[in-house]
Amino acid sequence: MQEVILEAKLREEQGKSKVRALRQEGFIPGVVYGAGEEPQSIKLSRHDFLQFIHQHHLESTLINLKVKGNKSRTVLVKEVQYHPVRDDIIHIDFQEISLTSKIKVNIGIVAKGEPVGVKQEGGVLNQLLWELEVECLPTQIPEEFKVDISQLKIGDGIHVRDLPFAEGVTAVNEQESLIFSVEPPAKEEEVAAVPAEGAAVAEPEVIKEKKEVAEEAGKDKAGEKEKKEARPEKEKK
Repeated sequence: MQEVILEAKLREEQGKSKVRALRQEGFIPGVVYGAGEEPQSIKLSRHDFLQFIHQHHLESTLINLKVKGNKSRTVLVKEVQYHPVRDDIIHIDFQEISLTSKIKVNIGIVAKGEPVGVKQEGGVLNQLLWELEVECLPTQIPEEFKVDISQLKIGDGIHVRDLPFAEGVTAVNEQESLIFSVEPPAKEEEVAAVPAEGAAVAEPEVIKEKKEVAEEAGKDKAGEKEKKEARPEKEKK
């Protein structure tokens, strides 16, 4: 695979104030970890590292780290720390590796094409995995997994087992793990019409019927009262 070179310098600056001044000068502090060796404090150009992360996959690119005044080391980026507010890179950890020992790395998954089920059938594409963990020698690390999804129809899916793996590269994820799927379009639920402000609201038939009966009974009682009041005085006696 392609060798990526990063240059760095040994770092003597320690403590918050000195490290803060280091960042203001355009450097990023870092540490290189290696099996059986003491961690090595380094500093590298912020400009160079930003170019690196814009052109390569951060976690899966093999780096030839050339430390001025010291030996070159083959490393991977172990961790990048960001400022919680400004989102600037404030520290980098590198892990030295052996070219003859297998390692586990995360590789990005990229979709190619537009599924038939989306273009012609109105389905929805779901991507459930964006990275795949693999195990291989450092010299066999894939750059990325490009997956052709153009033939997927509604109900179809692509699993880990469906990916073409180069010799010596094995997936750590479960073989049955789903990466892509095309689902049917979501059905629109019918929403009950809301009456306009001031408009009469239709009452349920049963309630309406009871209301009419009550109104009729009220009219009958009122009529009987009028008849009683209209009787001659002698009849009342």
